[in-house]
Amino acid sequence: MSFILQGIGVSGGIAIGHAHLAAPAALEVIHYLVPKNQIKREIARLEMAFAVVRKEFESLQKSVADGHARAEFSAFLDLHLMILDDPMLSEAASSMITQTNCNAEWALTQQAQVLLAQFEEIEDAYLRERKADVMQVVERVLKAMMGHPGYLPIASKHTGDSILVAHDLSPADVMQYKQHQFVAFLTDLGSQTSHTAIVARSLNIPSIVALHHAHQLILEDDCLIVDGTQGIIIVNPDKYVLDEYRLRQGQLELEKKKLQRLRSVTAVTLDGTPVDLYANIELPEDIEQVKHSGATGIGLFRSEFLFMNRDDLPDEEEQFEAYRIVAVKMHKQPVVIRTFDLGADKNIRGSTQVAANPALGLRAIRLSLAEPKMFHAQLRAILRASKFGDVRILVPMLSNVAEIDQTLHLIEYAKQTLRDDKLHFDEHIKVGGMIEIPAAALSLDIFMRKLDFLSIGTNDLIQYTLAVDRIDDTVAHLYDPLHPAILWLVSHIIQSANRAQVPVSICGEMAGDMQFTRLLLGFGLQQFSMYPAQLLTVKNQVLKSHLPDILPLVQKIIKTDQPEKLAALLARLND
Repeated sequence: MSFILQGIGVSGGIAIGHAHLAAPAALEVIHYLVPKNQIKREIARLEMAFAVVRKEFESLQKSVADGHARAEFSAFLDLHLMILDDPMLSEAASSMITQTNCNAEWALTQQAQVLLAQFEEIEDAYLRERKADVMQVVERVLKAMMGHPGYLPIASKHTGDSILVAHDLSPADVMQYKQHQFVAFLTDLGSQTSHTAIVARSLNIPSIVALHHAHQLILEDDCLIVDGTQGIIIVNPDKYVLDEYRLRQGQLELEKKKLQRLRSVTAVTLDGTPVDLYANIELPEDIEQVKHSGATGIGLFRSEFLFMNRDDLPDEEEQFEAYRIVAVKMHKQPVVIRTFDLGADKNIRGSTQVAANPALGLRAIRLSLAEPKMFHAQLRAILRASKFGDVRILVPMLSNVAEIDQTLHLIEYAKQTLRDDKLHFDEHIKVGGMIEIPAAALSLDIFMRKLDFLSIGTNDLIQYTLAVDRIDDTVAHLYDPLHPAILWLVSHIIQSANRAQVPVSICGEMAGDMQFTRLLLGFGLQQFSMYPAQLLTVKNQVLKSHLPDILPLVQKIIKTDQPEKLAALLARLND
């Protein structure tokens, strides 16, 4: 029987293949009593399962450290290790075995329910969502006890065209799945910015999340068409539909090959307006992708990933070497290094900080100013690297002038210590600020007087302006880049910066989404920064755009407050 499922497309493209189901360990385990003389043996079985899973995680962490996986995984692994080592899970389960003579599986699942109930009482939506991480860890331990460690599915007989269908995936699971070379990912759970979505985009394969019941409705070996752009799955399509999508798939592959011809083409609109297309990176190893994309600079080096997935902090020398490598490999092209944006969902291992609402808590520049020694080491490292290229400093989550003044003072102090040590650096290094808090957008004049350049972080700007947790799939429909308030704020920032002749860029998701390229060009944006995989698509849109034709429609869009009319105008703009 053929049918269609709708979800949230998080990575575009078309994949055609056969379903391969990943069955998680069932949490409805059998309950039975263990003889008293076997209690110690049962506890040992539980402890052995925990040890097996810990070894799996440590092995995966080494894979991240060796550069075999994207850096985002490290933060997720840290969280799962913290859950695994929580006494409320392991020690409490052992105590339950001793007190009630129950089997290890039952003790573990009962204790998991206690933890999940505690998460339910948390008001913050992001922290409540961490229930999924608890479940994923418990499932791995259960698998180990049942003699099936890990979460890997059995080998598929459809090598080369397997589509993974799962209820949910942990980052550790996905790292292992990479070895199987699936052509698409499908999950019941997830949101546009969930862990699975981040992983899927980094792997650049079609993926759909929030399908809810796909894992129950789809059978092993079912033929599937995955349209990641539209967010739909066609299960067991007929011959005509299959032929149509194979044709579309072939056309997309041809388009990708054609785009490769644009790598060395200068990004300029039809009316002669030059546009800078920069890349976002997490680690020095990402430079190869940057080169392949044809980017002309690094618009965002997320330095916080140097601090994650480790027991210690990177010292000044280690950071300096990472920044120096990028500066040298970019051959005098701009390299914008954002000071560490730690906090919220990106924490240092071992951090005991717990906030009621981490997205609004001690994070980014707030954390930097609260940890001046750590911040000083980073500033010295960035300044020293500036000797080797066009390095610039970007400060995240600024909200007031006091933070700007404190930061500039600390940069000047770092410069003086380098002079004292007779170490060379760019005396005139440019310092910019992220505009991602509405307060910053609405008090832009003072930011522009104090800073050399601005970078709009649209992901957080949308989240904070609309009061929508971008990780919570229950409110994902409210996370709207086309909300009139968002469009006004973004255009206001760009136009204000242009009038003041202060360089401005966008480094959030909007920059890499081609449906917004002409709109942003119409706002006056001439500098975009995005994942390398998105760059050529955006460049193609730039090359086909003519600003005098764009501006009248952009003005109409700005004045529109009706969603249907706005969508129609945007479609006309992109036609």
